[in-house]
Amino acid sequence: MDLSNLLDQRAVRVVDHLTSKKRIMQELGDIASNIYGIDSDKAVDALLERESLGPTGVGRGVALPHARIEGLDRVVAVFLRLDKPTDFGAVDRQPVDLAMCLFAPENSGVAHLKALAMVSRTLRDADVCAKLRANSEVDTLFTILTEQKFSKAA
Repeated sequence: MDLSNLLDQRAVRVVDHLTSKKRIMQELGDIASNIYGIDSDKAVDALLERESLGPTGVGRGVALPHARIEGLDRVVAVFLRLDKPTDFGAVDRQPVDLAMCLFAPENSGVAHLKALAMVSRTLRDADVCAKLRANSEVDTLFTILTEQKFSKAA
């Protein structure tokens, strides 16, 4: 599994108008609706419900919001590069400017965990994050994200 199996190039965006965690979640839900046919309200509700369990801001400006969605047949992803870093309740209290969101089928089990681990490995790489932050072209961001190859070990 690699990110190109999860991430549609049309689901990669650079945004400059989001000023809160809730607006980020709404944007993620809207993109998921437009690209993958997921009900936007259900997506946002599921993301906010997951976020209520603990923030998905993992530190160093990165957030990995994720949720399980009834009726989805595979794990899919949405990526945002935020021009204005936004408070996300991250563990290191740093604002977020890179957000990779995963939506998984309700009973996906291992597939969801593998996808989350792969995304986490990708965005833990300081060089990858530096490249993402240095580029604002969607095609380039998609290439940076999907060219990453990691071993299967978590």
